[in-house]
Amino acid sequence: MYIPHQFKFKDRNEMVAFMKRYSFATIVTVKGNIPLATQLPFWVDDSAGGLRLISHFALANEQAKYIEGNTSLVIFSEPHAYISPVHYDKKESVPTWDYMAVHAYGEPKIIAGENAVAGVLEQMIRFYEPGYLQQWNSLPEKYKKGMMKAIVAFEIEVVDLQGQKKLSQNKTAAERQRISEHLEKSENTVEMAIAQHIREL
Repeated sequence: MYIPHQFKFKDRNEMVAFMKRYSFATIVTVKGNIPLATQLPFWVDDSAGGLRLISHFALANEQAKYIEGNTSLVIFSEPHAYISPVHYDKKESVPTWDYMAVHAYGEPKIIAGENAVAGVLEQMIRFYEPGYLQQWNSLPEKYKKGMMKAIVAFEIEVVDLQGQKKLSQNKTAAERQRISEHLEKSENTVEMAIAQHIREL
């Protein structure tokens, strides 16, 4: 990822927090010379000092066949917003886009075995909706086993993490104030979110 110095995340912890907050991400894998991509929810696990990304494909998804033995890229992105030059002091300005993104690289490994896959699903439930775990546990075993046979669970040990938060840091405080005030008035919740991140600088 090309990252101008002023747009870098503060540190790894800030990037991990961003990944957990915006955990519906895109995994990209190469099949020959053709990139394959799937949007998936990820459980971001940094509990053991490292950083693992856990998720699952539908069994019918072709990409699942190409993840082992290849480095994959997982892209966490959101929020973002168009920034008009009307907010800048200088007339000689052009439009741009403010956004935040983290790229995580690693080689996926298939998680096999009924108990291991069940553990992955339970951890993802705890991450996304802990209240659903009781209902999941009450479902018939035949139904749950059928669901697990229809997925390919995997984990990625992250070996490289790159992030960029382009939030008009190269503009003056007054310009950032005008930008955030404009975005806060938007009916688009994504634009409202980027306004909050600009204010947090």
